Amino acid sequence: MKAKWKSLAFASIATLSLAVAGCGSSSQEGAGEQTASGLDKELNVFNWSEYLPEEVIKKFEDKYGVKVNYTTFSSNEEMLAKVSVGGGMYDLTMASDYIIQPMVKQDMIEQIDLNNVPNFKNLLDEYINKDYDPGNKYSIPYMGNTMSLGVNPDTIGTEVKSYKDLWKPELKGKLVVLDDQRFVLGMVLKTLGYSANDTDPAHLDEAKKKMMELMPNIKAFDSDSPKTLLINGEASAALAWGPEIALAQRDKPQIKTVLPEEGLIITFDNFVIPKGAKHKKTAEAFINFLLDPEISAEIAKSFPYINPNREARKLIDKATLENIAIYPPAEEMKRVESIKDIGDAVKEYDRVWSEVKSSQ
Repeated sequence: MKAKWKSLAFASIATLSLAVAGCGSSSQEGAGEQTASGLDKELNVFNWSEYLPEEVIKKFEDKYGVKVNYTTFSSNEEMLAKVSVGGGMYDLTMASDYIIQPMVKQDMIEQIDLNNVPNFKNLLDEYINKDYDPGNKYSIPYMGNTMSLGVNPDTIGTEVKSYKDLWKPELKGKLVVLDDQRFVLGMVLKTLGYSANDTDPAHLDEAKKKMMELMPNIKAFDSDSPKTLLINGEASAALAWGPEIALAQRDKPQIKTVLPEEGLIITFDNFVIPKGAKHKKTAEAFINFLLDPEISAEIAKSFPYINPNREARKLIDKATLENIAIYPPAEEMKRVESIKDIGDAVKEYDRVWSEVKSSQ
């Protein structure tokens, strides 16, 4: 997965949709035809890249006789624009927690029949019935992560304990930072003592000024693979998704995870079924398959994100479960802050981010 949760003003979806309306869509051959298992012969899935092993998709196809047409996106903007085109192009996609309510308000997603997802019972209570979707009418949690700090003590040359330490002059040209305005500006806001979801224009201008001061330290913005610059030594520190830090540690064990003093920012991805999906029941069967404990644990082995599946966690190795880059300690999880839907205020984030990035 390339966990790029970029913000999007929903008023601009229609404009974005025009740009993709002419693009090729997933195949609809086999609509109405069913397999021996009673499911449709095809399923059109739209997901983040590097988020679901090909072997798992193949197991579903072999078990149910369903052909999965699997395509990927790299940002929420891309996903929302293509899903908004409608017409049943996709049967299942992934949505970050903070965009689910806007998608419901825009009538972009279908209600999920939990009777067709019996493995929903495997999910831990703390990850279901969230305020962005009470009763999980429209979404089912898949995996999530926190934004942490990864540092290479061999090359960093200074101590890092907090987000604030990223501004140290010793880190000039040594940082790789997520290319994600909600999370990065959220981090800056937290260093100023504000919420990561603050919408006060004066506070955002304050954050813009502080972000500008950070720019000399940033070698690269990268949400695709920030771990790469840590591994190859081009960066000494990273503001990155925890799982990316954990994957970097597989290549360079000396890389350390720093849980910032200001507190972590967390997000979760969820299965949603786009409005007009032609293979809704088959999409629900696919969700149920992925929530099977053995399948869910297999996914976590390849992509070590926070797994909300109680039964799957019993099958995940101890080293993964104890890696604080993936699963922060309970005391840290008590004070995490989730990114929220902020409505039209996202335009202010767009403005600040654009002005900061144009200063490069």
